[in-house]
Amino acid sequence: MKNLEQSLGIGPVSDENPDYALQKLHVYINLKLASSGQPTCVTGEAAKFLDTASDLLKSYREKNRLLSNFRCPADRRIQTFLNDYLGNHAGTGIELPANPFVLDRHGIARELSLPIGEDEFHSDIVSSYRVKQGVLHNPASDRRTTEGSFHIAEGGLPIPGDKKSVPKHTFSKLLQHALTPPDDLLTLPFSCNQPAPVRTFVSLLLRPIVCPEVPGHDAEKTMEIRFFAPGNLVSNLDFVESIFGNGGNPNLAQSDAGLDVDHWTGHTGCVILAPHLINFSKKELGLPHWDHANERQRKEGMCWKDPDERYNNGQAFKITARDERGVIVTLLADNYYGYCKKEIKTQISYSANLYGLAEEEHAGGALAFRCRNHGEEYGVDSLTREEGYSFPELAQKYGALMEVQPEGYGIDKKFPDLIYVPQDLRMDLNTQTITWKKDNASLQTIRLQPGKTYMQPNGYHIEMKKHPGAPSWRLIGTDPEGTFCHKPSTVSGGGKSE
Repeated sequence: MKNLEQSLGIGPVSDENPDYALQKLHVYINLKLASSGQPTCVTGEAAKFLDTASDLLKSYREKNRLLSNFRCPADRRIQTFLNDYLGNHAGTGIELPANPFVLDRHGIARELSLPIGEDEFHSDIVSSYRVKQGVLHNPASDRRTTEGSFHIAEGGLPIPGDKKSVPKHTFSKLLQHALTPPDDLLTLPFSCNQPAPVRTFVSLLLRPIVCPEVPGHDAEKTMEIRFFAPGNLVSNLDFVESIFGNGGNPNLAQSDAGLDVDHWTGHTGCVILAPHLINFSKKELGLPHWDHANERQRKEGMCWKDPDERYNNGQAFKITARDERGVIVTLLADNYYGYCKKEIKTQISYSANLYGLAEEEHAGGALAFRCRNHGEEYGVDSLTREEGYSFPELAQKYGALMEVQPEGYGIDKKFPDLIYVPQDLRMDLNTQTITWKKDNASLQTIRLQPGKTYMQPNGYHIEMKKHPGAPSWRLIGTDPEGTFCHKPSTVSGGGKSE
């Protein structure tokens, strides 16, 4: 069972003093900083507490140093994929952050997004303000553009024609730069006003649902996603965890999706925020000169004529590497919050496609049956006399499903509100009667009742329905054959989020 307080910050109303709760959170944050060898931001009683625990923290740091090459299970799966996928293109230094600040419970990212003891934070890419409801974040990029912004690395699954194809060695260089951001981007807002600010990556584990539970049949299935951001962009992770929930500490066995085979799709995602990637030129990222580029590269701008041409013209973009093994890695060269949310949903769709028996949230279908309003009478036109089974034939073939009555109609054994009637009949709403001739001789009559469905041998069924906006009743008939309308996804700009 998911801990909603740890995952989404939803819990019972507490009578704890808010200032004391905030102080406890600050102590916890500083314990995490101290245990990872980072500068702390404490004064007063908190400083005394850390001083008391200093030997314990030193021991913990030493153990971390000895285990510096050890990664949590999710990161190990991602790193193994990258090593294998990039192969000879991996170069040196392409390693996921070894000791990021782990956001292991909801609310830590929110507090890290503001300087300790202050209510505002400003940088060239984001501004954050403490308000009564929490923290208000205002990123420099508050809208996205889709034109030419979706790039996919070669060497994996087929690349659609509306996405830009990127050479594998270029993706390798972009990844290397993404993992080595400038110091100002690594600076954690929480410590930005301290003499020795903390410069680190922050990381978040997510376990978004791919297949909801079908009670008594299928267990809920989730995928795992690791989200990395330079410290300055911790507010992006605050946004993401408030939507999808915090997946806990990835270093603990209880958070290892690989040990939770009943609830894991077997797929792993990784997202790395790197807005500084827009500053690199095409040449330094290894794209070919125009004269040596192929037709698709020229068409998509994956080549250069001027050595100073910037990748994607210096505009925001995202680039993804993925294949059929079930690991997907995306670099986001922007801090627009919508990209973060959309990328998680994209990776959920990737998992759904590989897993099968699941589709993205906006996919779906409907089996639509045409209905007719017959007013107060039914059976006077030729529709009811269309060729098909007669009632005696129906009773002979499907008599086991119904209780056949002497008058020449049947009552379904499992659903007594379903009444099987002859094809040639007349329904009168005013007298609330259904009449027909049995064996073309004697006239038979039964009562027309609301809440009953009257089905003819050709499958056409009629019901007595009250008008939704008036006190009157009418007879509604429904065709036996429907139209199956299926939508595998929505088009871009279709308003699905709304």
